[in-house]
Amino acid sequence: MVREPFHLSDEDILLVADGEVSRGRAKQARAHLTACWLCRSRLAELEGTIADFVSLHRRTLDPQLPAANGSRALLKVRLAEAANTPSTGPWMRFLEWVPAHRAVACICAVVFLTALGARLLLQHSQLPGATPAEVSFARLAVPDHHLTPGATRPVDIGQVCSMAHEEVVRAVPSGLRQEVFKEYGIVDPRPEDYEIDYLIAPGLGGAEDIHNLWPEPSTAPKWNAHVKDALEERLHQLVCAGSIDLPTAQRAIATDWISAYKKYLGDDQYVSQNELELFPSEQL
Repeated sequence: MVREPFHLSDEDILLVADGEVSRGRAKQARAHLTACWLCRSRLAELEGTIADFVSLHRRTLDPQLPAANGSRALLKVRLAEAANTPSTGPWMRFLEWVPAHRAVACICAVVFLTALGARLLLQHSQLPGATPAEVSFARLAVPDHHLTPGATRPVDIGQVCSMAHEEVVRAVPSGLRQEVFKEYGIVDPRPEDYEIDYLIAPGLGGAEDIHNLWPEPSTAPKWNAHVKDALEERLHQLVCAGSIDLPTAQRAIATDWISAYKKYLGDDQYVSQNELELFPSEQL
C-alpha cells in the first residue's frame, strides 16, 4: 500500500482513516503520513469534505424525521394493542381463510381418518378374545418367507420314495435350533410350544438349512406342526404315486402350506374366525 518514494493515493488514505487495512500496513501508512506534509494535508482535506457532506445531509434530513418522544409514544400504543388482541391459533387462521362448509368437511375427514387408523392399529396388534400367546402362535403358523424361503437338496424320485416319509425326518441339531429361535426373536421358548420344523420336509427333498427351518407352533389350536405333518405325508404319497411331480410338491408347501393342505386334503374345517382375520383370504 505504501508507495515510497511516491505519495499515498486518496483510496489508501481513506482505507487507513477507516481502519480497513492490516495492522502492519496501517503502521507503515502512519509513518509515511508523519513524514509527508503533502499526504497529511490531503488527509485533512478528505476528512473535511466528509464532515461537510454529513453536515449538509443532516440539515436536510433531520427536519423530516419524527420527534423521538412521538415515536416512543406510538410504539407504546402499538404494543398495548398487540397485548390486548387475542392470539389466533392455526385452526382459527385456517377457518379465516377457508369457507365454513369446506372447513367442516376437512375437520370431519381428519377425525374419521384418525379413528380409522386407531382401529386398524388395534386390530393389527391383537385379535379380539385372543391372548398374546395365541396371536403369536397363529402368526407363526406360516413362516416369514424372508427368513425361511425354503431350501432343497439334490434328490430324485427313487431316493424320495425308497423309504416311508416319517423315516426320512431327522432331528434338528441343538445349535441350529437356537439359531432359528434367535432369528425369529423368540427368547426362552418352552420346548412344548414349538417344533423347529422343515418348511420343505426332508421326505420331499428339503435340506437341513436355516433357510428351510422355522419355529412352528405345536400347541396352536388349528394350524400347527401336527397338521402340517399330515400334509407332508399326503404330498409324499402323491409324489410317489406319480400324481404330482416333486418340484410341484416342494413349491406348494414352500409357498403356502395352509393353501396346499386345503388343496390336497380338501379340509377347510381348521379355519376359525380368528384365523380368517390373521390370514387374509388371498393368503389362505
